[in-house]
Amino acid sequence: MAGKVALLLWAQTLGLAGAQTTQLLVQPPWTPPVLWDQVTLTCQGSGTAAATTWYKDGQRWRLQGPDRFVVTESGTYQCHRPDTGLSPPVSVSNAWLVLQVPARALLEGDTVTLRCRGWQDNPVASVSFYREEKQLQPFRNRTELSLSPLQLHHSGRYRCRGWVESSLSRGRKESESAPVTVTVHSVPLSGVSVSAQPPGAQVALGDRLVLNCTVATGTGPLSFSWHRGDSWALLGTGPHLELRHVGDNDSGHYQCRASDGHSVAESVPLNVTVLVPVANATISPGALAQPVRAGDPVTLRCSVQVGSAPVTFTWLRNGSEVARGPLLELGDVHVGHSGTYQCVATNQLGQDGHRVFQALSPELALTVTPRAHWDTAVAVNIGRSLLFLALLLGVIGGCHWWHRLPTRKPQDRSPQPLSLSAPPRVSPGPAPPRHPQVTNAQLPGPYEGQQDPGATYESVM
Repeated sequence: MAGKVALLLWAQTLGLAGAQTTQLLVQPPWTPPVLWDQVTLTCQGSGTAAATTWYKDGQRWRLQGPDRFVVTESGTYQCHRPDTGLSPPVSVSNAWLVLQVPARALLEGDTVTLRCRGWQDNPVASVSFYREEKQLQPFRNRTELSLSPLQLHHSGRYRCRGWVESSLSRGRKESESAPVTVTVHSVPLSGVSVSAQPPGAQVALGDRLVLNCTVATGTGPLSFSWHRGDSWALLGTGPHLELRHVGDNDSGHYQCRASDGHSVAESVPLNVTVLVPVANATISPGALAQPVRAGDPVTLRCSVQVGSAPVTFTWLRNGSEVARGPLLELGDVHVGHSGTYQCVATNQLGQDGHRVFQALSPELALTVTPRAHWDTAVAVNIGRSLLFLALLLGVIGGCHWWHRLPTRKPQDRSPQPLSLSAPPRVSPGPAPPRHPQVTNAQLPGPYEGQQDPGATYESVM
């Protein structure tokens, strides 16, 4: 992974992420290269190799030569390509004492070794290293300085000092290397990802959801920001985003941004799904005509007031499953369809259904009456209704006659015989005078036909 990150940073140094530039590569990869290592320089840039122009110590050296060669003289080299221009300079040293650093991008956290070398690899004794003119370790017989792990504060100018043995003079010579610059880069951010708890980012309404942002590679102090959908409105900062009670409007694609102060990397959006549990299951029509005749078509529908799709439906008759789906089509019903019906609506979280929600509808009673029995019942009911109507008309007629009876004339009334146990005795005398308010009536009886005035009674109306 470190090699890939170094290659990425090296590519950015070469300008591959933007405008491409000409680069001069060194083999073996040490800075500065030394003449006795038989250094090979390679020119990289757009265009053909034959179009390469070489420069040494600022002067044109080779016209349209090959894109690589082995250095045989110390000096400062550059190459040129028509489309990408002039490369940065590379100095090949032939000094008595040289301090070398690896010719690659130095990343925070890497292990780097600086080596102090004598001319033609002659032995070096009593070596000491300096950073910004400050001695790092006392005189020793070690020629390497290890920086492990690399930190940003390790950046600076380094040099070494020591005694170099010479095979030519058969003596020792104290020397000091030219300074080299060590630049430590932060590891570029990459591999930013978002995970969720619970896994899968599927939660039920009102649940708690925690999103976590992680970075695969990257060093230095990191900052985080959270966003949702196409809106870059800030939802939170820090490596975690917590939603304590999710609502149905919290569904969407969540994304994390990480920054080290120099670069920014974004995660792949994570889709958060908030499931609304099913509730308030109902059957329609809610009431059936009672009774239902055999042969009538009956279709029932089950629905829910709320609930995230997909929602499944199961039909029960007298507590046992009879069908599935939102519609229950009984067709032409018969007596066997009678019973109590309910539907069960179900939805769940995740493909594995680790959480299942159900809603049970109220009961619906269905009574199917055979058609023959239904016809007989109808006939009986009709007969009873006609009899009741006849009685009602008779009562109305009797009441009407009774109320008309007092208005009849006296002469229209039929005389009613009176039964007397003994005739009253009245003293004879003159007949009473007729009064306009007195009606004279002759009562039938044993004295009917007699002229006795005492047989006449007065009836006051």
